[in-house]
Amino acid sequence: MCKFKTWVFATATFRLRQDRVYLNCYGNSLWSDTLTLAGNKCTGGEHPAWIIIRCTLPEHQTDLSQILTGDRKIMGLLVLACVSLFVTSSVAVDRGNFKTCDQSAFCKRQRALKAGQSPYRALLETLELSDSRVTLQLINDNNKVRLLLELYRLQGNMTRVKINELKPLKPRFEVPDVLVSDPPTEPLSLVSQDDNGVVLSLGAARQQRLIVSARPFRLDIVEGPEVLMSLNSRGLLAFEHLRVRKDTQANPEGTETKENVDGAEEPVEVKEAAEEGAKDEDVDGMWEETFKSHTDSKPNGPTSISLDFSLPGVEHVYGIPEHADNLKLKTTDGGEPYRLYNLDVFQYELYNPMALYGAVPVMLAHNAVRTMGLFWLNAAETWVDISSNTAGKTVFGKMLDYVQGASETPQTDVRWISESGIIDVFIMLGPTPSDVFAQYASLTGTQSFPPIAALAYHQCRWNYNDQEDVQAVDKGFDEHDIPYDFIWLDIEHTDGKRYFTWDPHKFPTPKDMLQSIQDKRRKMVAIVDPHIKVDSGYKIHNEIRNQNFYIKNKDGGDYEGWCWPGSAGYPDFTKVEMRDWWASMFAYDQYEGSMDNLYTWNDMNEPSVFNGPEVTMHKDAKHGDWEHRDVHNLYGFYVQMATADGLIRRSGGVERPFVLTRAFFAGSQRYGAVWTGDNAAEWDHLKISIPMCLSLGLVGISLCGADVGGFFKTPSTELLVRWYQTGAYQPFFRAHAHLDTPRREPWLFGPENTALIREAVRQRYTLLPYWYQQFYLAHTTGQPVMRPLWVEYPKDTATFNMDDQFLIGKDLLVHPVTEEGARGVTAYLPGHGEVWYDAHTFQKHNGAQSLYIPVTMSSIPVFQRGGSIIPRKLRVRRSSSCMESDPYTLYVALSPQRTAEGELYIDDGHTFNFNTKKEFVHRSLTFANNVLSSRNLCPECRFSSPAWIEKVVILGSSNPRKVNLKMDGKETALEFEFDASVSVLTVRKPGMSAGADWMLQLL
Repeated sequence: MCKFKTWVFATATFRLRQDRVYLNCYGNSLWSDTLTLAGNKCTGGEHPAWIIIRCTLPEHQTDLSQILTGDRKIMGLLVLACVSLFVTSSVAVDRGNFKTCDQSAFCKRQRALKAGQSPYRALLETLELSDSRVTLQLINDNNKVRLLLELYRLQGNMTRVKINELKPLKPRFEVPDVLVSDPPTEPLSLVSQDDNGVVLSLGAARQQRLIVSARPFRLDIVEGPEVLMSLNSRGLLAFEHLRVRKDTQANPEGTETKENVDGAEEPVEVKEAAEEGAKDEDVDGMWEETFKSHTDSKPNGPTSISLDFSLPGVEHVYGIPEHADNLKLKTTDGGEPYRLYNLDVFQYELYNPMALYGAVPVMLAHNAVRTMGLFWLNAAETWVDISSNTAGKTVFGKMLDYVQGASETPQTDVRWISESGIIDVFIMLGPTPSDVFAQYASLTGTQSFPPIAALAYHQCRWNYNDQEDVQAVDKGFDEHDIPYDFIWLDIEHTDGKRYFTWDPHKFPTPKDMLQSIQDKRRKMVAIVDPHIKVDSGYKIHNEIRNQNFYIKNKDGGDYEGWCWPGSAGYPDFTKVEMRDWWASMFAYDQYEGSMDNLYTWNDMNEPSVFNGPEVTMHKDAKHGDWEHRDVHNLYGFYVQMATADGLIRRSGGVERPFVLTRAFFAGSQRYGAVWTGDNAAEWDHLKISIPMCLSLGLVGISLCGADVGGFFKTPSTELLVRWYQTGAYQPFFRAHAHLDTPRREPWLFGPENTALIREAVRQRYTLLPYWYQQFYLAHTTGQPVMRPLWVEYPKDTATFNMDDQFLIGKDLLVHPVTEEGARGVTAYLPGHGEVWYDAHTFQKHNGAQSLYIPVTMSSIPVFQRGGSIIPRKLRVRRSSSCMESDPYTLYVALSPQRTAEGELYIDDGHTFNFNTKKEFVHRSLTFANNVLSSRNLCPECRFSSPAWIEKVVILGSSNPRKVNLKMDGKETALEFEFDASVSVLTVRKPGMSAGADWMLQLL
């Protein structure tokens, strides 16, 4: 029996899988409620990439392919439908599926407000000052609605500003669970007060003041004579208060009020108010809004909020991922604002501010003297406008301003607009990039510390067909001497898209499969998505329904939408009881066929709803007392949280989890990895992977990567090789591909390309000790692993716009080759008075220069900073676990002052014992005065590693007469070699334990 057939006609691809037809229209949406194929009733579902037709077959018929095989008439009709759509649409994202600001009623209303005199006034007589906060009432002079302002000085040089209605008709949503704890406060003190405002001290040590101006309301944060930041300086604070709908409640005195976005009111007659109010509400979408065929009922009416921030002296702002755009954020004047709204966007476009899969409402502002951050804690749909008084000026124009003595100070203005909730913003005052990272980490936590295997290479596609396919791919890596740690299974491994199950025909003995790869010390990831097939014979669905854990529709029934299984329910992960139950499903006795080397991938968790508005959930769906509009951007965060908890629990709290998520929010870094979603096999998509991951690193999410080779389309061999070379130097290193693409295992492109890919992967494995050390530091300090150059060189303005090269930690600089047919790249080596060493040739180059580097197909331009020590493991084996006891080689790159420093971190690579039992080795490595030494950074820690130091390579060295090792009270002469052509000293087999104290002397 034919279980799988494929037809390709012009622009459509059909795939048959038992009772379902998948019709790929390459990005064009098509919807058919019902149709008939060969006499069988079928229902259709829609996705931006796929049309899904599910058919009810006769009892004797189990395979739709038997019905459709050779039925060219049916195929032709479906192709015609697809082609007719194709000729009028783009191959990439269908923008019509997703809103612009003008199509989002609250964004349109808010953006229609122009900067000017604010209607809000501070009522200074209501000021109350306690040890932990200041409260003050604000009033809108147009409608007399009062707001409550709360100000907090937080430990670590941060200020928190909250604004809510003083007396809302009902509570407004405040984001839970994202902050790791209530941020500790410091006392605020009153410096002065008069009729015009209040001055508060933010700390005498920094001479910081918070100035509250009364009329109009405005906040200024100053340090000495310098204004660091101003709030509502442009008068764009707007707070749509909760209200009773006009056409349901009349004023008892016979008049009503006509309201706009500012809440402005004017008395009118009842009849006139009803007519005008209905007209306004219909136009503005205040109480109901329709997008395409979907209507949002908006039972609470207009609830949006907005606040503007001015940043004097700032021209460069970064962050607010996820967008497929440059690292430096652009101004949005005359265009679309940046949108933060988690969406399933098919084959997204590049270099625009459209929303993608995740949303982290954190922005960093940087100039040569200070770095600051803004964290807008709101989980509703959010838009961010950016303007600058230097936008559009050329370099010549700026020079002319300088020559002519122009006095205008550069300034960037930022406006945040959210659909619901309250204003809750954390102002992180730095002043250094490192300080801002630490401040944000203190609020939302640090990157989870992944198992070391998660930092190795991952092999994935949609889908490996069956157990035999998995076995063949696993064997292929061994035959071609390419290491890997994880092989992945996508949705087709399940029994009919029922997650936590296995297809009984294709994966009949999953434990045997898992054991076979575990015997090679490898692991597997299987997908578990949060849409649950509505099927009375499916245990997971029945338990969620019985416990009333599904999200509800606006009428109170279980919300259902279309996704991969067809009709699906969506668990309410905002409920702690639901998350607890979900975590329990990963127990070995619940998730049949699972073992301890099976990890998890959460996809489609924006959530993706194929037949929903913007391919996601209706905003008026209900999560208990809250609407989905309030919590939307939190959904993926909660799914990953519950999944990671499940993986931890199944091991009794011993093993570290690995969970990949597509959707994310602030705080998602605590639970695992993210990737950049459904990219394409195009050179520009390779290039954009760098700024996309850099942006995520700046807001705490370090474990980021892009699908190597591109998910959609077919890469050329040159592009594939260059993508492996780039991915090998990005934090999460996974190849992935769409099921319609040709197979892409690394050995399928000829021996020469196989060798190039093998070398890129092997370079990743040799650097795993350094990667692992960087993630330990990210976990303990909040510093990003993959970082822009300006983070380490904050005064070097040449680095502020760079996003085609990056640093790993502070000591490795990478400039991948991302141009087709490139014969060379120009890398900028920062640092006046510093030196950099080519990591492959050991050639030394001065800092603060742009260096042209000729490249061939084997080239991966990587440089080690002079003054650093980097550990590597040069014995590459089939997986990282096989290398855990192997020896280290230390690469010591000397600075012009002939010094260097670094660290070596070792633990068991997979448990929480590093934290719970202090079981790890952490060594400080220092070179000074011709002595290389190792010192214990954690004397109370206990961990025994058999690993030893087998080689020391000193770059920029002179030729010594001899090299001695001092260890355990003994002194031993060591063999060495010196290469005068590149000034490299190599000390072979010094033999010291990686966890011991020792000194190596050059004499």
